Amino acid sequence: MSGKKGFTYEYARPALTVDCVVFGFGGGELEVLLIERGLDPYVGWWALPGGFVRVGEDLGEAAGRELSEEAGIDAGYLEQLGAFGAPGRDPREHVVSVAYWALVRPGDYRLAAATDAVAARWHGVGELPRLAFDHGAIVGVAVERLRARVRHQPVGFNLLPEKFTLTELQTLYEAILGEGLDKRNFRKRVLALDLLTALPEERREGAHRPAQLFRFDPDKYARLERRGFHFEL
Repeated sequence: MSGKKGFTYEYARPALTVDCVVFGFGGGELEVLLIERGLDPYVGWWALPGGFVRVGEDLGEAAGRELSEEAGIDAGYLEQLGAFGAPGRDPREHVVSVAYWALVRPGDYRLAAATDAVAARWHGVGELPRLAFDHGAIVGVAVERLRARVRHQPVGFNLLPEKFTLTELQTLYEAILGEGLDKRNFRKRVLALDLLTALPEERREGAHRPAQLFRFDPDKYARLERRGFHFEL
């Protein structure tokens, strides 16, 4: 019902938070950004960057703010992943969380934990510690979303340096998909898309001979997409 000072509601309402699943790629494996909690509940546990939405605050703005405050990262673009609202997911009260996800290059950022985060660190997706709340389940949903997306959109290039080798690209896809890929077939499919620009530069990979560097051409992809081109890898 409404009154002179605003609106009141007959029923209690759950609180609202945002959580951020930020993926990076380093050391040959897919990584996710976690913060060590400095406050109860779950003090000392690792968790996703996130927190409560302020009154009057847009959800996306809240996600960006929490990520910046707790880890020192400005991801630029955060995409909504979904809502998680099981009544027992937070021991304090019934809290509904709207999760966001992003892909970044870890080397572009210097992590800086603040507010209620003691530390911020990248963790390999395959070796995550036990996470606070239901954040392990949220990461699982985000990984599946990334696996589905990377096959049909060139989002994986957001995790690579601007210049990369085909071996680095294949290693990235293997890390995301969690399976090995045939080298010859993978390179054939990648080059057939005609979205990579070969550069007059090389990089030595271990004891092997120097490998040619490539760059993804986002403008060409945008033009082709407008004509109905479908990315499939």
